[in-house]
Amino acid sequence: MKKIIIDQDNSGERIDKFLTRGFFLNTKMSRGEIAKSIKAGNILINGQIIKSSYILKTHDLLEINLVKKKLELAPNKKIKFKIIYQDENLIIINKPAGLQVHSAKLFCDYGANPSETLVNGLLYKFPEIKTVGDKPENRPGIVHRLDRDTSGIIVVAKNQKTFLKIKKKFKKREVKKTYWALVIGNLGKLGKQGIIDRPIARAANYKKQVIAGEKTKTKKRSAITRYKILKVWNNFSLLEVYPQTGRMHQIRVHLASLGCPIVGDKKYCPKNISKIKNISKQLLHAKKIEFKLENKKYKFEAKLPEDFQVFLNYLDESAVKS
Repeated sequence: MKKIIIDQDNSGERIDKFLTRGFFLNTKMSRGEIAKSIKAGNILINGQIIKSSYILKTHDLLEINLVKKKLELAPNKKIKFKIIYQDENLIIINKPAGLQVHSAKLFCDYGANPSETLVNGLLYKFPEIKTVGDKPENRPGIVHRLDRDTSGIIVVAKNQKTFLKIKKKFKKREVKKTYWALVIGNLGKLGKQGIIDRPIARAANYKKQVIAGEKTKTKKRSAITRYKILKVWNNFSLLEVYPQTGRMHQIRVHLASLGCPIVGDKKYCPKNISKIKNISKQLLHAKKIEFKLENKKYKFEAKLPEDFQVFLNYLDESAVKS
């Protein structure tokens, strides 16, 4: 445990901002990770558990008890996912909504060794990917990711050579990704297609992403999303979406910024309209992916989840009856 007496130069600052500078930690941590450690009682002020918004005072006794745990991923045969395609280099997965791709960083007690992520299931079926990737101890073989509640295609590399080549293609934006999204509202009023070009940044509380403005203090990142309207009902629009950049929650934030949040999105949909009958997951699906590797063109498509298709059928039936 480290003990620090706060001096006058550091008083008046929020404790989470103070600790993100990493001066007194064994490793650099995000504000989110620090907030969880504070809540868990691993960071104390004068022997007391405080909030991450606590303002430091001169002579405060700061006690830090953080131990980074080594992550050891365990194979798990109970993890269910559909394999669309595989060869000696690639695995193409149709990830179900609700399944986390990989664990977050592990610190202290709030990061108990996870065993129910996609990578746990992948390690059971494909143990050869254990050493593949830029951080194989955490996300072996994973070239890109989807949000926990987003379903659809994920590309997994079976070897390091393939991993590096595909990662480079993602970085150079040579991979075409196509999503289907059902949103609340008639987006057709803005035209049959459109481009959303709005920078994104983390919210001040670090709990979600926001459209960055002039007064945004967190790091701003450019974000561009193209979309095409496939079908419109009374108060819903089905979109085909093509993200040109790959920011966290990009599609969800961009569509919500137009006043048309994704159906079932608990984070970016206003609470008064977030609950829709029989919908428990957000209806955002990574439907297609296209790329070229070793002079061979690859194109894959993932079938819509059953609940997504059932709701589309319901909208069609309701429209006929009305």
